[in-house]
Amino acid sequence: MKYVYVFVVGGLLCAIAQIFIDKTNYSPARIMVSYVLAGVVLTAIGVYDKIVEFAGAGATVPIIGFGYTLAKGAQKAVDADGWIGVLGGGVKGASAGIAAAIFFGMIFALISKPKAK
Repeated sequence: MKYVYVFVVGGLLCAIAQIFIDKTNYSPARIMVSYVLAGVVLTAIGVYDKIVEFAGAGATVPIIGFGYTLAKGAQKAVDADGWIGVLGGGVKGASAGIAAAIFFGMIFALISKPKAK
C-alpha cells in the first residue's frame, strides 16, 4: 500500500504543477521556484514532515522535495552551529543531490551531443 501512497502523492504534486503550467501565464521556471519555496515554507511550519512520513519518495523526489531538503539542512546546521548555519546549511544538506545532477547532466550532455536551437 505504501507504493500507492508514493504514486498518488508524487502524481498529485506533479499534476498540480502541470495545471499551473497549462492554466496560468507563469513560466515553468517560476512554478519550479514556487515549488521549492513551498517546500521550504511547509517544512519550516512542520507540515511537510508529515507528508514525507506518509508518502516517502512521492514527496521528496519532486522539486518541492528539494525545498524540503534545503530547509532540513538549514535546520540541522542552525542546531549545530547557531544562526550562522543558515548561510550554508541548506546547500550542505543538498550537496549530494546537486553534485549528482551536475555530474549526470555533464555525462548525458557528452553522450547526446546537444545542439543549440
